[in-house]
Amino acid sequence: MTTADDTRGRILAAARELFAERGYAATSLADIAAAVGLTKTAVAYHFHPKDRLATELLSPAAGDMLALLDTSYPSREAFVETLVEFAVRYRSVIRLFMEDLAADEATTAPGSERDQVGTFRDEIYAKLAGDDPAPETRLKSWALLGALQWGAVKTMDLPEEQVRAVLLEAARAY
Repeated sequence: MTTADDTRGRILAAARELFAERGYAATSLADIAAAVGLTKTAVAYHFHPKDRLATELLSPAAGDMLALLDTSYPSREAFVETLVEFAVRYRSVIRLFMEDLAADEATTAPGSERDQVGTFRDEIYAKLAGDDPAPETRLKSWALLGALQWGAVKTMDLPEEQVRAVLLEAARAY
């Protein structure tokens, strides 16, 4: 016999895996229910609407996001290494942000998850670029941020160690 917490945990684990594999929009509550061996109604009992699943999956990363931005780093390189580690650790969450929740910034409501993603991205950029960056530094900072985001998101099938090593190597080139 499973408890409600066990069931929620199994649902979250299945959702994390399916969202990483297929994306948020392409994964239904019925897909998650089938992966866990429950009915869609049982999944909806724990997580309705589906957005609650996304919110619950994003929460563990939130504290690390804040720590990433609030920490003083001895060098830009130290920040970049920490950023790479964050991108690899939370690549399924980053995929959720990038491909599903942050799809259309033009229609983003202030304070929404999409808005918060944009704010987080802009704060990371500012930490990479520094105050009053030269045009080359601006370009390199945006390029690095994009490479880390998409590199993490589009390599979900590769082992974390491999992704981490290659992203660190690429990041050091910037």
